[in-house]
Amino acid sequence: MTSEPQVVHNEAERRYELRSGDEVLGFAEYRPAGEALMFSHTEIDPAHEGKGFGSRLVRGALDDVRAQGRGVVPMCPFVASFIREHREYVDLVPPGQRGVVGL
Repeated sequence: MTSEPQVVHNEAERRYELRSGDEVLGFAEYRPAGEALMFSHTEIDPAHEGKGFGSRLVRGALDDVRAQGRGVVPMCPFVASFIREHREYVDLVPPGQRGVVGL
């Protein structure tokens, strides 16, 4: 890796990417769901697993969603688990969706 990994919103691909320079280390896919983004899949390149990159990616994505004033529907098990473990993000999940993902 040539630089500190950064979370980048790739709107054209409807995903957030964790990048180091031009290398994509992982991504979190979403689709618009009203005023929220429905996260459906998160993936870290196997060569970079176990380094905390998944959490860094999801935290950056959720922080960006919050800055946009939007909500999150965490259909991806990793995103749902991250929110369960980091309660400061529960408010991003619409109240009617919280029980579905165990919040």
